[in-house]
Amino acid sequence: MKRVRKSAIGFILVAAVLDVMAMGIVIPVLPHLIEEFVGSNARAGLLNGLFVALWAGMQFLASPVIGSLSDQYGRRPVILISCAGLAADYVLMALAPNLWWLALGRILAGITSSSFTTIYAYMADVTSPEERARGYGLIGAAFSFGFVLGPALGGLLGHFGPRVPFWVAAALSGVAFLYGLLVLPESLPVEKRMAFSWRRANPVGAMILLKRHFELVGLAMVNFLLYFAHHVFSAVFVLYAGFKFGWGPLQV
Repeated sequence: MKRVRKSAIGFILVAAVLDVMAMGIVIPVLPHLIEEFVGSNARAGLLNGLFVALWAGMQFLASPVIGSLSDQYGRRPVILISCAGLAADYVLMALAPNLWWLALGRILAGITSSSFTTIYAYMADVTSPEERARGYGLIGAAFSFGFVLGPALGGLLGHFGPRVPFWVAAALSGVAFLYGLLVLPESLPVEKRMAFSWRRANPVGAMILLKRHFELVGLAMVNFLLYFAHHVFSAVFVLYAGFKFGWGPLQV
């Protein structure tokens, strides 16, 4: 049983890496792919910013919904469907013939990578209160690793073509899905499940937590500003470096 638990936690950390990698792997290559479609560096910068916003907006909408679905149907199916969805999304991005298909890929990526709420819930299910902070710390480390791995993998593989990273990411997500089928047990007993509720799944309604715990407002604002600054940078840096210094995905 202890070995099964370790395998399950290991898989949860892999899923966390994949969630963040879904964002990072496109950073070095997506702007150039957009530029190929529109033929303009300036317009590609605008569209890439819109694509980043589209991905993040879908996470904002989908995260509480996916979390509530895992409360009703269990963590295992939600996490596995997320892995399978990421694999399908990467294939779609690799084959995208125009900007509309790329936009659809960003929408699907935002939805399927929103399973981080369920990943945290799974860790809470399988750890005692004394171990929970350590478990959350492991997930945070996995997210950080995925954020390093994503752009690095995207840059290295993008040297061989802007669509190559998506094929490799699709394969990795597919392997993760198959591995999860074998090692990931359900963590939420049937008697502890809750019926799906739009009140809890509504992303705006979820903000009520800040009203109930005003001490979290400052922390939420700090996180907002941190991510805002980061995404401004990531949305324009690749195209700026290419235009100003002639950098390709590998150098970025």
